Amino acid sequence: MDKLILRLLCGGAGIAATLVLLILLFLAVESWPALRHIPAGRFLTDPSWSPGENMYNLAPMLSGTLYAAGGALLVAAPLGIASALFVAYYAPPRVAGIYRRLIELLAGIPSVVYGFWGLTTLVPLINQLHPPGASLLAGILVLTLMILPTIALTAHAALLAVPAEYLRGAAALGMSRWGMIRGVALPTARPGIVAGIMLAAGRAIGETMAVLMVTGNVVRHADSLFDPVRTLAANIALEMAYAMNDHRAALFVSGLTLMLMVMALSGVAGWLARNRHA
Repeated sequence: MDKLILRLLCGGAGIAATLVLLILLFLAVESWPALRHIPAGRFLTDPSWSPGENMYNLAPMLSGTLYAAGGALLVAAPLGIASALFVAYYAPPRVAGIYRRLIELLAGIPSVVYGFWGLTTLVPLINQLHPPGASLLAGILVLTLMILPTIALTAHAALLAVPAEYLRGAAALGMSRWGMIRGVALPTARPGIVAGIMLAAGRAIGETMAVLMVTGNVVRHADSLFDPVRTLAANIALEMAYAMNDHRAALFVSGLTLMLMVMALSGVAGWLARNRHA
C-alpha cells in the first residue's frame, strides 16, 4: 500500500512538472516570432506600447506589475504575520479557530469578487480623496486583501512547526511571551514565513481580473499611488482577443516574462522550505 501511494505521489509530481515545462515551451514557441523580429532591448526602450505603430515597450506595464505586487506585499506581510502570531500565541482556542476560519474564507473568495468590490466601493472612496480613483493604490489594496490569507496561513503553519521544547526551554529561562516569540519562534519559523511571502508574491504578480477592474489600465509609469496603471497580466487579458502577428507574439512575451518571474519566486520558496527542514 505504501509503495502504491509513493508511486501515485511520484506520478503526480512528474505530471505537474511536465505540465509546467509544456506551458513554458508553449509560451516560448508563441513568443518566438516577436523575439525573432524585435530586438529584446526594444521591449524596454521603445517610445510606447503601440503595436499598430510597431512599438512594444513593456516597461510601463512591468513597473505597474512590480509596484502593485510590491506595495501589496509591504502591507500584507506584516498584517499576515501579525494575524498568525495572534492565532498561534495570543487568542483563546475558540477565538483562534473562528479567526482562522475567516482567513480561510478570504482565501477562497474568487478574484472577480474582490475586483467587483474594489470597483464599486474602493475606487469611489479613493476618487473622493484624489481622482480618478482607479489607480495603483486601489490595485495595491485589493491585492493586499487577496494575498493576506496566503501569508497568514503559511506563517501560522510555520509557527506551529516550531518544536515545543524550544518554547519550553525559553519559558524555563524566564523569557516573556513576546521574548519567546521574538527570540525563538520567529527566527525558527523564518524560512517558512519567507517561503509563504514568496508564494503570495507569485499570486500578486499573476493576478489579472481584480487588478484589471481597479487600476485604470493606462499604459504609463506611475508617479504616485493615485496614478492609473496597467499590469502585464491585465494587458494580455485586454488585448489578446484581437491581437495578430507580432502584436500577438509580444503578448506572449509578456506571458513568458510573468511565467519566469513566478517560477523564480516558486524556486526561492522551495529552496527556503528545503533549508527549513535541513
